[in-house]
Amino acid sequence: MQKEVELRLTADKLNDDYFLEKKIRQILKINSDEQLYYKLLKKSLDARKGRPKFLLRFLTSTTTMPESPLEALNINYQSKHSKSILIIGAGPAGYFAALQCIELGYQPIVVDRGKDVRERRKDLRAIQQLGEVNPNSNYCYGEGGAGTYSDGKLYTRAKKRGKIIKILKILLDHGAPAAIAYDAHPHIGSNKLPGIISNIRETILSNGGEVHFNSQVTDLIIKDKKCLGAIVNNDREYLADETILATGHSARDIYQLLDDRRVKLEAKPFALGVRIEHPQELIDEIQYKQNPREEGLPAASYALTAQVGSIGVFSFCMCPGGLIVPAATSPGEIVVNGMSLSKRNSPFANSGIVTALSNDELINQGFDGVFGNLNFQKSVEQSLFQQGDGSMKAPAQNLIDFVTGQDMIEVNSSSYIPGVYRAPLHALLPEFVYQRLKAGLAAFAHKMKGFYTNEANVIAVESRTSAPIKIPRENDSCEHPEIKSLYPCGEGAGFAGGILSAAMDGQRVVKAIHVKSI
Repeated sequence: MQKEVELRLTADKLNDDYFLEKKIRQILKINSDEQLYYKLLKKSLDARKGRPKFLLRFLTSTTTMPESPLEALNINYQSKHSKSILIIGAGPAGYFAALQCIELGYQPIVVDRGKDVRERRKDLRAIQQLGEVNPNSNYCYGEGGAGTYSDGKLYTRAKKRGKIIKILKILLDHGAPAAIAYDAHPHIGSNKLPGIISNIRETILSNGGEVHFNSQVTDLIIKDKKCLGAIVNNDREYLADETILATGHSARDIYQLLDDRRVKLEAKPFALGVRIEHPQELIDEIQYKQNPREEGLPAASYALTAQVGSIGVFSFCMCPGGLIVPAATSPGEIVVNGMSLSKRNSPFANSGIVTALSNDELINQGFDGVFGNLNFQKSVEQSLFQQGDGSMKAPAQNLIDFVTGQDMIEVNSSSYIPGVYRAPLHALLPEFVYQRLKAGLAAFAHKMKGFYTNEANVIAVESRTSAPIKIPRENDSCEHPEIKSLYPCGEGAGFAGGILSAAMDGQRVVKAIHVKSI
């Protein structure tokens, strides 16, 4: 008989197998001479009061090693294909759509404007070290999408889109660390994700799918309100029975292409703000009440929210033990994002601190129409670039100066490799954005004692939180409401926000295609 058991353990006991088994036996009232098998199902950390403790949930048995629901899941791929599906974009939405295709017996043809994960690294180095932005290969574009080199967090609240367990199973099958199966906030790390993504590509190829890099979609083939495929690099046609558009939140040229072809688009609210970087030791001390943190505890993180009037200010993509990276997709703009390696052992902690921006609010600022939100986003990125010396150096300000509206305190050292320079961000950001961030940070200072400190930097601009445009689709069929056989998908279409939700959306779209085909 199987039974679940919960334990609360301090970090020093976490890997003590003798102690674990003894505690489980005590709870189950099993003698030491009886057989006992157990498997970890869930692991989380509670640091709210006193010494931090890990909460562990085990599945136990006295007869045989128990099998978790994730392990019991079998995914079978097929090499026989009944129809072809063109997938534009090799991010999580595109690749998981491709895997769902071969599972259901369809041939996926994936095209991506960028390079494979190995070749992509060269362009990332060029951004970091030389300030050179390749508009088709950068931190946002290329195999694996924006998530590949921005941390690999596997957490979402969007569980209605599908079963997270299947996404985790696929990642495990392709080389992800075992911990993602039980960690409450699973994380892979930008050093390990590329290998996993390469393995997923091999699964697609070995089951009859196709993956084409350096293949930028320059037009869609639309006839009689039906999408028949796409034209790549201005000269090559890819025809398919169905076309999935999974191009990510930064593919601005795709939005323009769709608008030129009179494909319906909608302005979409998004969030914009800054990155705040603290010493990781300080965040550990605030959260754990320890300095240094005891061995076995992970780099501490935080999640903060505040209401300023009726509008939210919140932390976004918090990266404990992380780095800030340049996420521009075109020359002439400054964009920053955060990432962590698997060990999360950087001496810095960073997080986006952003505020929600509504359509009506941006219309009042003079940014109206379908492209109004996107144009506002671009204007902030470009204006901040123009303040600098033409490189990827990012404008930064001491946190206290930012909140008080001064420019007196030197900025601190930073993980941002291109470098930062001191700038009056309180005057450079749009006034209404700054005022809301200022009020939100004041609220955070009360919620998290020690957060408000001159040891922290504010670095701008965190603007690619989500797509500022939505490509609409029908709820059930997932087709565009006006163009048949065209399926908007993932973050770029406005239906996801992060690796897990994008992957689930890719699966959902293919399942909708399958239902239509039956």
